[in-house]
Amino acid sequence: MTSNQPPLPVRPVRPTRTPRTRLPWHHFTMRFSSTPRGARLARRLAGERLDTWGIPYGSDAHDALLLTVAELSSNAVRHGHVSGRDFRLRVSAEGTSIRVEVTDTRGERLPAPTDPASPDQEDGRGLLLVATLADRWGWYPCADGPGKTVWAVLKVSPLLVAAGSSQ
Repeated sequence: MTSNQPPLPVRPVRPTRTPRTRLPWHHFTMRFSSTPRGARLARRLAGERLDTWGIPYGSDAHDALLLTVAELSSNAVRHGHVSGRDFRLRVSAEGTSIRVEVTDTRGERLPAPTDPASPDQEDGRGLLLVATLADRWGWYPCADGPGKTVWAVLKVSPLLVAAGSSQ
């Protein structure tokens, strides 16, 4: 039995567009389990969404935003985990900025960047990375229940290019 369809999924090629100075308004929100698997899924889905919004895979803006999503999601799992509760990822684009927000249910553990004790230490650098990559970041307590939201804003210039073209 033969099939006319290719054996692997083929990503459609988007038409080339001229770069714009502003992003249209976009919004993505989803809850994830407070597990390492949930953090990986949050990063993966955010990457797909950013690419759809015109911030292509492999661009500096995409990499910086994904690293920010990964660090904030990882912190929500590691430091904000409450058994049976999820964390929420919200990514929104407006103007020339992307805002990443991660909400967890642990309000008493507040984020604060710290210098690692030694260069060999494997943890403790997440918020330092976020602070370096983001134009501004912070946190606020949840108004509708226990917990906190950690947010970061990154200014980007969208690169609207066809998938598969060289950058």
